Amino acid sequence: MLDANLKTQLKAYLEKVTQPIEIVASLDDGAKSREMQELLQEIVLLSDRITLVEHRDASNARSPSFKLNRPGTDISVEFAAIPMGHEFTSLVLALLQVGGHPIKLDDKVIEQIKNLDGDYSFETYVSLTCQNCPEVVQALNVMSIINPRIRSVTIDGGLFQGEVEQRQIMAVPTIYMNGEVFGQGRTGVEEILAKLDTGAAARKGEELSAKEAYDVLIVGGGPAGAAAAIYAARKGIRTGVVAERFGGQVLDTLAIENFVSVKETEGPHFATALEQHVKEYDVDIMNTQRAESLVAGDKLIEVKLANGGVLKGKTVILSTGARWREVNVPGEREYRNHGVAYCPHCDGPLFKGKRVSVIGGGNSGVEAAIDLAGIVKHVTLLEFAAELKADAVLVKKLKSLSNVTIVTSAQTTEITGDGKKVNGISYKERETGEVKHVELEGVFVQIGLVPNTEWLKGTVALSRHGEIEIDAKGQTSIPGVFAAGDVTTVPYKQIVIAVGAGATAALSAFDHLIRSSVDDEAPVAKEAVAA
Repeated sequence: MLDANLKTQLKAYLEKVTQPIEIVASLDDGAKSREMQELLQEIVLLSDRITLVEHRDASNARSPSFKLNRPGTDISVEFAAIPMGHEFTSLVLALLQVGGHPIKLDDKVIEQIKNLDGDYSFETYVSLTCQNCPEVVQALNVMSIINPRIRSVTIDGGLFQGEVEQRQIMAVPTIYMNGEVFGQGRTGVEEILAKLDTGAAARKGEELSAKEAYDVLIVGGGPAGAAAAIYAARKGIRTGVVAERFGGQVLDTLAIENFVSVKETEGPHFATALEQHVKEYDVDIMNTQRAESLVAGDKLIEVKLANGGVLKGKTVILSTGARWREVNVPGEREYRNHGVAYCPHCDGPLFKGKRVSVIGGGNSGVEAAIDLAGIVKHVTLLEFAAELKADAVLVKKLKSLSNVTIVTSAQTTEITGDGKKVNGISYKERETGEVKHVELEGVFVQIGLVPNTEWLKGTVALSRHGEIEIDAKGQTSIPGVFAAGDVTTVPYKQIVIAVGAGATAALSAFDHLIRSSVDDEAPVAKEAVAA
């Protein structure tokens, strides 16, 4: 299963293992068990610290599956999956961590995990094509290694479709804790801890409120926020980044092929590179924090957070990005994650052999329809306009697919369901007014973006589309408050443009500080470093 190059890399990683690892596999006579057996046997041959024990247990509902155990301890991580694709990294990390390699988490976070008082059994349903799933898997795995009262099993929904059907799971990642739904979507250690440790949010709010004012406080950790942080920090000024999730919308992007100098990468990898670059500088990163309001004062600008904390900045850069736009019809919110989805790469495999619809005929919608056509039984693409707006090459490819129906001049009116999951979609033919209904099992919404500015209403000036209005320097309607990226009126929502806009905003904020410091007769920084 592993090619020669991958074996060489994995062997090098496994040299870091210091503790013995026992792999206990539960197998049956199926093809997937043979595939898993082959993978595990190849891993065992790469390290003399790893042993394999195979069990043939027909009564085990999750065969094939395997556990990584540290003998003589309660440390264990389980995979009811053949963790290749996006989850191969999760497997490698689990091997290293079970094998005694140091865990790369802040000491305070490790201590918080150790001190959790309770028994938690997590089941995480994933698909191997989901780029959001590995963060959840890796977070729960590492927590189970730190605290043996936490148990974690990763389940490939495509491998155990009966279980997925029984629990009516229609989006990944979906997390169960002690048999009940715990959460859905991308999440990390800190977000999970916030749910388990109920007093953590208030303590964190107090901690953040005690911080001194920043010269530049950046709200948002996507490409624009990361670039702003780097450019500000290089000026030698006190810089902070507060973000709901570092990486922003890039984390939900699969392929990136148009970032200049990077031929091809994936969103999560790009987001990791952004964060690593920012951490090369003296930047205070405050992740998993949601901003709720902006208050401009005479000297300082305050950003109030959902946990009650208040951060202060002499200047502020707003880079909160955008999110998928909703179609806003009956049934959409009721059946979200129960047939209504926004990420075809993540959730597409859960609809294998089923009928789905894609709403939206732009590039994202047509690309989604093309991807899904290779997995599902049939795709119905609905476009409001009279013709598809996607690039000609994509439209040509879409029209060549035999299991795709394209409907233009179609206004989506309702997503229907049986009370538990989606069973169809209704649309109105705009030319005739006739309403039609299509029976199906899934709906993927791909109709563009909406800026994350609800929390700013009544403060900075917004366009009629809700975007922050800025000038050529990124200045907003409030002196000292700048903005950058997809959240602004910049005409093209592209990563490379957001990065440039973040740099512009940081340089403009620095210029503002210099001019303000002249007025106040106070230095702006201990040392100014050339950009």
